[in-house]
Amino acid sequence: MTDPRDLMHRAADLAGVLVAAVPAGAGDRPTPCTEWSVDDLRGHLVAVTARVAHIARGGFPFDLPTLVEAEPAEGFAAAYSAGIAGVRQAWADDELLARTVHHPAGDLPGAAAAMIYAQEFATHAVDLAVAVGRTDLLDEEFLAQVLEISVRFVPAERDGFPFAPPVPVADDAPVHVRLSAWLGRALPAPVPN
Repeated sequence: MTDPRDLMHRAADLAGVLVAAVPAGAGDRPTPCTEWSVDDLRGHLVAVTARVAHIARGGFPFDLPTLVEAEPAEGFAAAYSAGIAGVRQAWADDELLARTVHHPAGDLPGAAAAMIYAQEFATHAVDLAVAVGRTDLLDEEFLAQVLEISVRFVPAERDGFPFAPPVPVADDAPVHVRLSAWLGRALPAPVPN
């Protein structure tokens, strides 16, 4: 495949579009990531940007929180955008792809970690899009690439993986629905924005 950083950056950018698209007053809405509200999920994405940059610099993911619990003073969208700029800078070194990084799943080559984070950013972009009724902002063609990787690397038998078993959906369901289903999320009916 092409450089997995490209996929990670595209997924992060897609998540950024959705972080910014959350309408006022929607922060308490539930998401397909059932333990988190919309604002919880935005806080998680801001935290993930810090973790992704941190592990690229040799740090351990658990040095940093998994969730920013209060909205940053500059707002979630601006904090996320700044975090993504930090990710791009931290991952600029081509040698990082072969170097071992400390990921929450264990020590991995940087290339593998980038693929995992591509899946995380893309999946949470879908979670936000569904929660706020903005699936029109999703790039289904791009998500098809993420789905293909997910099917190849996340087995249907989930021992040791942080996902519920796959949820059955129609073969012709939109890609974002199939991606969520493969990762164990049954998507609710769309919420009007």
